[in-house]
Amino acid sequence: MLEKLKNIEEKYEDINEKLFDPAVVSDIEQYRKLLKEQKRIEPVVEKYREYKKALATVEESDSLLEEGGPDREFLEMVREERDEAAACLEKTGEELKLLLLPRDPNDDKSVIVEIRAGTGGEEAALFAGDLFRMYSMYAESKGWSAEIVNSNDTELGGYKEITFTVDGDGAYSRFKFEGGVHRVQRVPETESQGRIQTSAVTVAVLPEAEEVDVQINPADLHIDYFRASGAGGQKVNKTSSAVRLIHIPTGTVVECQDERSQYKNKDRAMSILRSRILEEERRKSSDAIAGERARQVGSGDRSERIRTYNYHEGRVTDHRIGLTLYKIDAILNGDLDEIIDSLITADTAEKLKAEEE
Repeated sequence: MLEKLKNIEEKYEDINEKLFDPAVVSDIEQYRKLLKEQKRIEPVVEKYREYKKALATVEESDSLLEEGGPDREFLEMVREERDEAAACLEKTGEELKLLLLPRDPNDDKSVIVEIRAGTGGEEAALFAGDLFRMYSMYAESKGWSAEIVNSNDTELGGYKEITFTVDGDGAYSRFKFEGGVHRVQRVPETESQGRIQTSAVTVAVLPEAEEVDVQINPADLHIDYFRASGAGGQKVNKTSSAVRLIHIPTGTVVECQDERSQYKNKDRAMSILRSRILEEERRKSSDAIAGERARQVGSGDRSERIRTYNYHEGRVTDHRIGLTLYKIDAILNGDLDEIIDSLITADTAEKLKAEEE
């Protein structure tokens, strides 16, 4: 581990030198990449330097204590410093293990979130709208921006499906835990009285792919332009600004109609198309990723779920880690950190266990 940390520190110092090189400064793309890499490894370097300082103190203290001497007060002070440094050494050592765990290369990326109503008809569509509101408020609390790309509204204000982006540094590192089937148990909003109904909504989270990640041949695309429409078929604009992309080799279809500009809709649709194609490539190359996608999307059946929202009891239960919180209103208003932090902790524990094995 120490050799690996030494190499990371050397890389950090090399980046710092390059950032003062006029040739690098003039190359905006290279300069941006170096700054991003510097930011990524800086916490590791800072913790490693703290570790080295504590180690030096322990070694120096051991040397002084071995030499001994008549000054008991001085030796007692050395012992105290040595004990403090040893505690720091142990603490920073554990923290470095966490920092060196394999990192998801997509964690810094923005995300594309797809919500689809599953079992439950109009009630599921209404809950899809509740989840979109929850994620929008969560994004806002983090200083990220959430924007609708495409939606299929229902007459009562729900969504059969809605796709939106969340732009912000590190958005994927937190949203990736939201992929799966979300189950709601409540008296349907469509009924004034009645029994509690169970409905299901699927959520899929994709890291936003850049052009460098996926190259799409224009000849492989079929593009349709049409008028955007709202619930009930009402036209929301009179020009053909909505865009439908069909990637012929894979049969992937993406629609975008939120922007009034045809060009903006096309750009957004291309971004989603790249992300879906990249995900498909990863799915084919890795059984683990295929399993993860299947776990996320499922069939939308009530029995498959990662989380349950029970309105009658005021609780939210995440079934992956057995966490139950009785604050459903706060959670649906975007207070997701306690759940996501717990999921990250559990994920980290699993990774540490795998490393030790």
